[in-house]
Amino acid sequence: MFASLLLMTAGIVSDSHLPPLMEWHGKSGSLLQQQGPLTTDFELSNGLASPDYQQTMAFVDRLVAANPTQFKRVSIGKSDAGRDIVMLIASEQSPFTAPMLRNNGKPTLLIHAGIHAGEIDGKDAGFMLLRDIATGKRRDILSKVNLLFIPILNVDGHERRSEFNRINQRGPVEMGFRTNGKNLNLNRDFTKLDTPEVRALLQVINEFAPNLYVDVHVTDGADYQYDVTYGFNPEFASESPAIARVLEEQFQPIIDKKLVEYGHLPGPFVFAMNKRDFKEGLAGWVATPRYSNGWADLRGLPAILVENHSLKPYRQRVLGTYAFFDGVIEALATQGEELETAVKNEAAFVPTRLVVERGYSKTPDYTEFKGIAYKKYDSALSGQTEVKYLGEPLNYEKLPIYWQKEVKKEVSVPAHFYIPPVYSALVAKLKLHGVEVTQLGDKHQRSERERLKQAKVEQYEFAKAPFEGRFRVSATFSYHKVDKVSLAGWYAVDLKQTHAELATHLLHPEAPDSFFAWGEFNTIFQLTEYVENYALEPYARTMLKDNPKLALEFDRKVREESTFAKSPEKRLEWLYQQTPYYDAAYLKYPILFGVEE
Repeated sequence: MFASLLLMTAGIVSDSHLPPLMEWHGKSGSLLQQQGPLTTDFELSNGLASPDYQQTMAFVDRLVAANPTQFKRVSIGKSDAGRDIVMLIASEQSPFTAPMLRNNGKPTLLIHAGIHAGEIDGKDAGFMLLRDIATGKRRDILSKVNLLFIPILNVDGHERRSEFNRINQRGPVEMGFRTNGKNLNLNRDFTKLDTPEVRALLQVINEFAPNLYVDVHVTDGADYQYDVTYGFNPEFASESPAIARVLEEQFQPIIDKKLVEYGHLPGPFVFAMNKRDFKEGLAGWVATPRYSNGWADLRGLPAILVENHSLKPYRQRVLGTYAFFDGVIEALATQGEELETAVKNEAAFVPTRLVVERGYSKTPDYTEFKGIAYKKYDSALSGQTEVKYLGEPLNYEKLPIYWQKEVKKEVSVPAHFYIPPVYSALVAKLKLHGVEVTQLGDKHQRSERERLKQAKVEQYEFAKAPFEGRFRVSATFSYHKVDKVSLAGWYAVDLKQTHAELATHLLHPEAPDSFFAWGEFNTIFQLTEYVENYALEPYARTMLKDNPKLALEFDRKVREESTFAKSPEKRLEWLYQQTPYYDAAYLKYPILFGVEE
């Protein structure tokens, strides 16, 4: 680690390609210590470096050894490379079990860092906070809350360390890589659950039932004055609007006040509509279920996504994260009952319609924004106009902001989804998501009002390249009644349950982050039985003779559809489709809808 500091001192590693900095002298600098018990590796490097996996685990052990009555180290799972994914439990009471934390009268805060391992600010800020608890400087914290802290979620990506992993980020000197050992982005995996890291995280959430979940990142994108930005799905776009309202109205003021007291500038997590012309406005992002905070919103779990500003120095970002944690703890301690009430209200809500896809509004709202001055220039390298930030404040009094207020797709929520027994692996994923699933016995009786429907793919398109290790698929559907189906042994998902919104996003094939869209049902696009023309031709002739209506339709297609008429393959394929030999499951979505009529 310290060899890298020497390289930086020698000028080999430099941030001279990045925009100039505004001067900063925050009060949070007083949080640092240079000597004494449990001084962190970050502090020993003067705020420039972050420890590797081995050093990180050693510091966890030092924390536990210093305060075994309040800290416990546990492994929540293993990465693909076999590394332990470690969590530190901090509480005033032992034993450090999930039932104890759920019932000791204090809210539980879950924090993880390093879901993108290069964005590791939360690890070093968390270690400073835990050190201050262990040494008695912050005795107040565990009197208010229980803490679950995962210093590195993406442990394999964390060890793909380099000085050159993020060209637009100021430190640490060596940082991990964005994706895990299989090049999968953990923060795109919250629906499909392909990674052991996210599966382990969901198991922690199921077991410990935290009251608030914080995921710490570092931005990329435009330059602006804010050093700590954060957010959650806004109330208008949230499937847990009561939770969003409490976070906005009661948590955010407390968090912002704490950040300002420490000398930091909190801001909203937004994007620039055009990075080359900031005056075109901001894009207000609404997280979809593949992301941690989008998934949590559907789950009814209060969640905050932190995005520290990548162009601010590592020291400033880590100190800002400490200040953020301090504000979150105070907010949870004082407003936790209101948040718990909101969670209970959302759990009792049973949806009938659900928005599954949104688009940006064409009409903006307006907001104040603390930007950075820039100038434009014509680049001989890119051949287009580029932007150079000047390191000077530029405050926008009325900047357009475009939120994803447009509803692009909405679906009806059925009474039940019915899953065939062969998809038991998906049932296991649903249970990990917290969705209640029941296997049906031989004598299962449906409501007399309930009718079964099945979706049939009409048109479909596969992605041209893999995304997160999968070839995604989009499709349009028609829906048809299904009769005479025995559901014995099938799995039922009753949508009158707490996690109905999440279950619908996972199981409705029209939802963009559904199991279907992620390719879990790609085998329905395969025809695996074939026909020989010498058998089909005489069979079809007899079939048309016995079915005049079908014969008329065949004649019409030959007369009116030139492509059909000129293609022997299309003609015979259509005839084959009309026979009882054709695969009845082809292009049929195998999960059935139970719809009350």
